[in-house]
Amino acid sequence: MQTPRETVLRFLAAPTDVGTGNQVHTGRILEWIDKAAYAQAAVWSGGYAVTAYVGNVRFSRPIEAGQLVEVSARLVHTGSSSMHIQCDVRACDPVALEYRHCAECLVVFIAMHEGRPTPVPSWRPASRLEVHESDEAVMRIALRRDIEDAMAQQRYTTEGTAPRSTLRFLAAPADVNWGGNVHGGRIMSWIDDAANLCATHWSGTPCTSVYAGGVRFYHPVSIGHVVEVEARLLHTGHETMHVSVHVRSGEPTSPDRVLTTHCLAVCAALGPDLTPTPVPRWTPESAEDHALDEHARHLIRLRGRGRVTGSAAVPV
Repeated sequence: MQTPRETVLRFLAAPTDVGTGNQVHTGRILEWIDKAAYAQAAVWSGGYAVTAYVGNVRFSRPIEAGQLVEVSARLVHTGSSSMHIQCDVRACDPVALEYRHCAECLVVFIAMHEGRPTPVPSWRPASRLEVHESDEAVMRIALRRDIEDAMAQQRYTTEGTAPRSTLRFLAAPADVNWGGNVHGGRIMSWIDDAANLCATHWSGTPCTSVYAGGVRFYHPVSIGHVVEVEARLLHTGHETMHVSVHVRSGEPTSPDRVLTTHCLAVCAALGPDLTPTPVPRWTPESAEDHALDEHARHLIRLRGRGRVTGSAAVPV
């Protein structure tokens, strides 16, 4: 029997999934994506796998409570131990069944055995569409490295004057994954919460995520650890705010915290009708502010190198 290269989850969006208005919280959508991608990675590898990277997350249309949601996770490239999985989210009225595209991203999982990366079965594209998807995944490997290098070179200190928000809490047993640590989708949801809190404080309006990228997982988060999620404003566009988010964790008995995850999110301010509305311009003051503002602009240029499929470009 041939191992399937696509997994599809299908369910109704519940009232408990709602964030702003009647719209599903984007952090919940990220959790759904991670679960679908993990299911496909586990099927393909035949064992346990961990989220290594999530990139090019684009939210194109909101999902409302009561809609039927379909999350597809499709293998598009394999490395020696890595699986590159394209995820697409669609939703529709459960009566009409006319699905509309809502979100997409690329997730990279690493197969693990006894705490170490382990080889996975290779996959070779056959059709023209499969070759195209595989070529795009390979192209994004180089782009991902450039984005990671650019993000790693930045300094975040107390010299910066930009607005910031910090969430602090204990990782709970309900956050656990199949390996005993916090699952990646939950961490992405925390990132989304912190980014939107920072953006809401600055704009004075409700906000929603429209993009997230460069989500790099450095270390696992253990259940029972103190988690600190710090979001800092880097750059403002006409209707958007670019926010850098760092996740750190450590033992409750120690003040030491280890960087576990880092990413950049783009949030849009929403007006009374829940459509994008202009935001106050943030003006950098310190040298660090100017460097991080230019960093956000540089990431915009880097993202422009990647092909956008299925959705509009990220507003700047």
